[in-house]
Amino acid sequence: MSESKSHKTAANRIAKKYGTEYNNRGKGADIVTDRVAIEVETPESVSDASRQLQGHKKRVYIAGTNKEAIEKALEVTKETTIGVMDNQGKIVKRSSRK
Repeated sequence: MSESKSHKTAANRIAKKYGTEYNNRGKGADIVTDRVAIEVETPESVSDASRQLQGHKKRVYIAGTNKEAIEKALEVTKETTIGVMDNQGKIVKRSSRK
């Protein structure tokens, strides 16, 4: 599956905001720092995100590439410790992992 332009744009923008590089190798979270792990998702791929974020002992987020992806991410993370952010890196739902 090829990467969408909106995914790549959002991933690079958020990585820059967090002062790191976008991990586009496919394994693990898209953006990882000492304190957070972020998986950028389109509406079609939101359901895969929690699997990608498994095992991270830091705050974890799904970043939606658009409004639809954010709404889906909020739905799938309802009873979880996973947070949600928009494609600018603005937190919509805080991750409750410490």
